[in-house]
Amino acid sequence: MTTAFDVPAESLISALSEDFKENDKINAPAWSQFVKTGVHKERRPENPDWWYVRTAALLRRVYMDGPVGLSRLQTKYGGNKDRGTSPEKFRKGSGSIIRTALQQLEEAGYVVKTEEGRAVSPAGQSYLDKKAAEIIKDIPELSKY
Repeated sequence: MTTAFDVPAESLISALSEDFKENDKINAPAWSQFVKTGVHKERRPENPDWWYVRTAALLRRVYMDGPVGLSRLQTKYGGNKDRGTSPEKFRKGSGSIIRTALQQLEEAGYVVKTEEGRAVSPAGQSYLDKKAAEIIKDIPELSKY
């Protein structure tokens, strides 16, 4: 059986983000067109559909690492801040973006909240595995899996 571990992350995330655009439960907030994704960034994302891509990446990350908390996800989506002549320093990613996206994924039924953190629900796991099975058919190099 094919799982999300068997397909390239880029192709899985792009397929999920295309599905999320049609999903009624997952919508980009009004403020998402103005914000940076963390204090380490200088500008906002250039991709107009970045919210759906980030939400898809979060769902995949929760599937891979779950149960996972907000702080660990902030560290995953952080980066080095350019401080001019001072050495670069690591800064975490935006917690508001991650929290809001996870809440939307919970509302859609793909993620559940547990004591240890967020984990993928059975419906979310089934959804990801079906998407992975669709993707693996399109990539002939992965047919041996």
